[in-house]
Amino acid sequence: MKGKKMMQNAILLITIAFGFGACAPQGGAATDETPTRGNINISIDESYQPVFDSEIRTFTSFYPYATINASYKPETDVINDLIRDSARVIVVGSKLTAAQDSFLRQSLVIARTTLIAYDAVAFIVNKDNADSLFRYSTIKSMFTGEIDTWKQINAKSKLGKIKLVFDHAGSSNIRYLKHMFIREGNLPEICYAVKNNAEVVNFVENNKDAIGVIGVNWISDPEDSTTINFKSRVQVVHVSNQFIESEYYGPYQGFIAQKSYPFIREVYMISRETFSGLGSGFIQWVAADQGQRILLKGGLLPATMPIRLMQVTKDDRYKE
Repeated sequence: MKGKKMMQNAILLITIAFGFGACAPQGGAATDETPTRGNINISIDESYQPVFDSEIRTFTSFYPYATINASYKPETDVINDLIRDSARVIVVGSKLTAAQDSFLRQSLVIARTTLIAYDAVAFIVNKDNADSLFRYSTIKSMFTGEIDTWKQINAKSKLGKIKLVFDHAGSSNIRYLKHMFIREGNLPEICYAVKNNAEVVNFVENNKDAIGVIGVNWISDPEDSTTINFKSRVQVVHVSNQFIESEYYGPYQGFIAQKSYPFIREVYMISRETFSGLGSGFIQWVAADQGQRILLKGGLLPATMPIRLMQVTKDDRYKE
């Protein structure tokens, strides 16, 4: 009798154990994942690929049980990944719109946005192009359709029609400059889109009449082999700001900090994570000291750490 009762108790305990297992959270995210351990998908605007390759590589070297699967895409696709729950964290050059935020809230998702850096949109031209100093008003006139030939910039130029080349039709660079200069309507006929930043560099290298538009991160890290290769093949354009058109500034950190360079944007990490998981841990790490130092090295201006400005040289700023 006693043995039979013990057997019944054992069966009951086993049943209870299986019952708890059946009620455990699906996927085990909330119990198995921590800010430094787990496996997540994130989507990143390809403008920031070089620096985020470094961020992810360094973070996972410190935390070997963390796996971050990064996809680099045009901005529109990155935001769609967040909305469709294909990516738990994204890196973009703008906040979500009110409509996008509202859509997520209707799905009971509250997007958490963290400012991590300041970035610049950079212009590049062919190595043999004599014109690499542009006034702000000149660039504006290209987008409004008032300027479409090189002779309108420099009467002595032997080049013909301007080709203004972007990394992708859905890129953040197009969205940023279109919002700045034309708001509504189509881009002028001189604008072309390729597939990515690398193709922009290739196009400019092979076309003397081209002006490329890329994220400054692709031409800023002096120790990155891709950056060194790109800068050896093209010229970086210096641009005046809209207030003083006699001085020209490159898209460098000091001029971003001073707001002398006119084409500056913010960089955000946006999360839809509902608990303190690996996505939250990675964002906190990027916004902290070591992550910010990597952003600084990559040519971006850190948003959460102090920086020291040094006196500029004549190579960085030009005067007429």
